[in-house]
Amino acid sequence: MHDLRGRAAIITGGASGIGEQCAVCLAAEGAKVLIADIEHARAIRVAEAIGAGCIACACDVTDPTSVHGAVDRARNEFGTLNVLVNCAGIGFVGSIEETEPNDIERLWSVNVMGVYNASRAALPYLLEARDGVIVNIGSVAGLVAVKRRFAYCATKGAVLALTRQMAIDYAGTGLRVNCVAPGTVETPFVDAYLARFHRGEEDAVRRDLHARQPIGRMGRPEEIASLVAYLVSPEASFITGSIITADGGWTAQ
Repeated sequence: MHDLRGRAAIITGGASGIGEQCAVCLAAEGAKVLIADIEHARAIRVAEAIGAGCIACACDVTDPTSVHGAVDRARNEFGTLNVLVNCAGIGFVGSIEETEPNDIERLWSVNVMGVYNASRAALPYLLEARDGVIVNIGSVAGLVAVKRRFAYCATKGAVLALTRQMAIDYAGTGLRVNCVAPGTVETPFVDAYLARFHRGEEDAVRRDLHARQPIGRMGRPEEIASLVAYLVSPEASFITGSIITADGGWTAQ
């Protein structure tokens, strides 16, 4: 457990999967949390289940006005903002030949511009706090090639690069910027991927997804959330600009 009392966080994409577990974990360790998600009704349900100190806000990370509204609300409700977890993201299956311009533009707008919009909006408050932390949820797909994931690999690679760059720009200000790069994690994100791209063969593909991690299974959202909780805690004060994999050994091969 990490003592996160007195810290306030905003989590984009916090209504399901890894983002939801980040909200649960940070709140359990004492942080106040705003869940910012385009799925507002689900965000409300998650916030109500967590209880006191957790609120929900409708937020489209591709819209700077929407993001500024969520960030300002977090700052106004909590009186400070110490933590931003950029977790909102979408996927797509296809080679470059199978990826239309609108496909890669959509992924870029969420996976990359979403991180840009939220980070830029939160930055003044994070600097004001003097102990701010940004954690970007990347992917091993930003580190290694994954077959038929052209757009996804490109956008997650960009997230890794901007993580390192921001960390250097703000080193010494009190603001730290890191990235967690998970392997395949069993979440609604995976369920939606199976339903869209592998209808009728979900069970077989799910077995393959488990098997491609050397330890033989997909990750669990709470395992990623625990790592995020450490990175936003004072115990991680010497860590910035790092890309930390949590991938069951995938990138060790």
